[in-house]
Amino acid sequence: MNEEKEKSGFMVKVATFIVDKRKAFYLIFVAALIYSILSMSRVLVNNDITSYLPEDSETRIGINIMNEQFKTFGSARVMITNVTKEKAEELQHKIEEIDGVFSVTFADEDTEENKNYKGTYALINVAFEDEASEDRAKNAMIEIKKLLEPYDTYIQSEVGNDFAASLAKDMQIILVLAAIVIVTVLLLTSKTYMEIPVFIMVFGTAAILNKGTNFWFGEISFVTDSIAVILQLALAIDYAIILCHRYMEEHETKDSREATIIALSKAIPEIASSSLTTVSGMVAMMFMQFRIGFDMGIVLTKSIIFSLLTVFLLMPGLLMMFAKLIDKTHHKNFVPRISFVGKFAYYTRFVIPPLFIVIIILSFIFQSKCVYIYDMGSINTKNKTEQKLAEEKIDDAFGSNNVLAVIFPKGSYEKESKMVEELEKLDYIESILSLTNVEVKDGYMLTDKLNPRQFSEISGLDIEIAKMMYGAYAVNIGQYGPVVSGLDDYKVPILDMFMFLYDQKQEGYVELDKELNEELDDLYRQLRNGQQQLQGTTKSRVVLNMNLPIEGTETFKELDNIKSIARKYYGNDVVLAGNSTSNKDLEASFVTDNTVITVLTALFVMAILLFTFQSAGLPVLLVLAIQGSIWINFSFPYITNDTLFFMSSLIVSAIQMGATIDYAIVITSRYMDLKSYMPIKEAMIESLNQAFPTIFTSGTILTSAGFIIGNLSHDPTVSSIGTSLGRGTLISIIIVLFILPQILLLGDIIIQKTAFTLHREFALPLPTGKIRVNGHIRGTIIGSIDADVNGILIGDIKANVETRNHESHFEKLDDISLPIFNEAKQEKNETEVEVLENANEGDEEYEKQ
Repeated sequence: MNEEKEKSGFMVKVATFIVDKRKAFYLIFVAALIYSILSMSRVLVNNDITSYLPEDSETRIGINIMNEQFKTFGSARVMITNVTKEKAEELQHKIEEIDGVFSVTFADEDTEENKNYKGTYALINVAFEDEASEDRAKNAMIEIKKLLEPYDTYIQSEVGNDFAASLAKDMQIILVLAAIVIVTVLLLTSKTYMEIPVFIMVFGTAAILNKGTNFWFGEISFVTDSIAVILQLALAIDYAIILCHRYMEEHETKDSREATIIALSKAIPEIASSSLTTVSGMVAMMFMQFRIGFDMGIVLTKSIIFSLLTVFLLMPGLLMMFAKLIDKTHHKNFVPRISFVGKFAYYTRFVIPPLFIVIIILSFIFQSKCVYIYDMGSINTKNKTEQKLAEEKIDDAFGSNNVLAVIFPKGSYEKESKMVEELEKLDYIESILSLTNVEVKDGYMLTDKLNPRQFSEISGLDIEIAKMMYGAYAVNIGQYGPVVSGLDDYKVPILDMFMFLYDQKQEGYVELDKELNEELDDLYRQLRNGQQQLQGTTKSRVVLNMNLPIEGTETFKELDNIKSIARKYYGNDVVLAGNSTSNKDLEASFVTDNTVITVLTALFVMAILLFTFQSAGLPVLLVLAIQGSIWINFSFPYITNDTLFFMSSLIVSAIQMGATIDYAIVITSRYMDLKSYMPIKEAMIESLNQAFPTIFTSGTILTSAGFIIGNLSHDPTVSSIGTSLGRGTLISIIIVLFILPQILLLGDIIIQKTAFTLHREFALPLPTGKIRVNGHIRGTIIGSIDADVNGILIGDIKANVETRNHESHFEKLDDISLPIFNEAKQEKNETEVEVLENANEGDEEYEKQ
């Protein structure tokens, strides 16, 4: 008892401090807002999903090597429709003349067949001289688009594709629509119009604080950056609503200051407890191997913390500031009572739970058979970017473009040449870009070794100058033997000799005639470009263009085959990198991450529920209901013969369990209180009526946010997550309202038998008049009371009665339903409450005591 008093007193002191120091908190939040607004521009957004793969994954290792040692120049696939072959060749030559374009491929002069021309469709492949992010490449792309403006053109390229700007534009539209939905829902569920501006100020402050402080993490993913604000509003909206409703209740009998203090003291533990389940889902994501889970988990956890802080520290002051306007703008509550749902639950309590078990089993089987995809390009979205439409058109006409890099130790051109020859024999290899298969002249490949005379013939150098260059090259690399014994048979790779010759020319050691000098400059540009792409300081790579799907069992099998061929020549020091290897690594991590998310979210939530309800059976029932809704959600793709993006499954599973379990808790907590002094039928009806406004508000907003994101976002990843979240939340709401009540009614015996303690405190609506009390009672009797009482109370009484006995039955006393506790099971300190028949009886009883 004393501990309860201490807690209550402490929270009142905390609430009093917050309310009385509200002006200081205004200043703190204004400063924090300024800081966050200025910091927003410092947040770095990572658009590369592969960078979140585990560090020891093959793709991550390969990407790190390529970023350190190679340059990947921009490229483009340009499809022109309704053109003749001759016109396409003319356009090819014009594109070649644009500054910043390195090479253009369309017609193959050595063959009559042209695979890049079908019907009236022409495919022109463009390679730029710079990386995709550099201005020169972007300017070249602008010139290409101007040149092709009169034609029906589809361009697939990362050059000039401002992914971040496109996504930001989508999110602006989504935020506006989400705001409209939120305001509409709040208008329906609020009690006064002035609540809504208060809510908006609280939500807006929390969102800005969270977004502005994201730069603390260095960078965040584009997925997190896109949907964090929407999810924050949807997940944390309950906190402000709970405090506001508490304030409205207390304000009926108290002035604004006292009402705010009491409301805040009661709301802090309630809201903090409610937030734990949501945070548990976010924390579970942080244990994923695929580190985008950690990225999203930590940002969303921070968003919940900022939402709590704004509700606890800012909102009380706002309630007092706008107290008069709140009082003047009361309106009718438009949320209907749903008594019929409670009645339906009572009469179907023996039918619905067994049926739900069957549905859960089938859903578990169906979702386990769902086909998961790992490539963003494979996701079907309702809204498609121009880039996505162009990709689909080009793939339909000429097939997909699946590129794979094979990375291996630098050094031996002979090994590389043999490996390339073996890879070229594979049926699905359409082309290979390698230093060893580039023809220079007269059938010589770039990496072939030539003696001075052969090099003189293909380069146009005088033989004596060629010998002199060979001698200088030998000395430069420390090979003095050929200089002494003779250079006639000394052979050097063409690539190395040309690069050495250019360096000597630049340093002034060799003078060439004008024509040869221009040829060497042009050749050097091409060789340097190829060398930067294919040869690093310690590693080399070849680039394969494969006629294989981006993902799938067949593709993943052939990746192993390619690696086994490369390992014949380079041992285990071979790494593959590309979209297909990324998808393979994502598939490998998904199996583990899916298990981790499912187990951890369930365990975290059950631990919280165990502590909250002091029952071992009740958490199992609640988690089973929500986990069932998750399985139903992810069985839909299987039923509709569709695919499911793996990230949607991981992220939405955690959010759906962590967030929608609150809906189940709201109904359960009310039912557990009400059934202590009401028949279970009436208790369930009233529980649903009391819980429905909260579930309707939060559930509608989260469902709407999900579907708005899913239908309006052009980004396939964000769209997929939004669709799954909206569908999952809607399913959870249906199960919580139409199935969970029957589970609670039927499982009541399990809940009681697995209770850790029979100690419970419940709200007891005592009548006006005289009652006899023997025990502890806390509540309001004109003033306030929190004490052990043995005597008669007279007045309008609203109190919490503490009992150790859940076993109670009901008797009618003057048309008032009150609990009469089973005396055989009464324990020490149990509170006895009895309504006295009349005043005289009360006086007599009082005198006797």
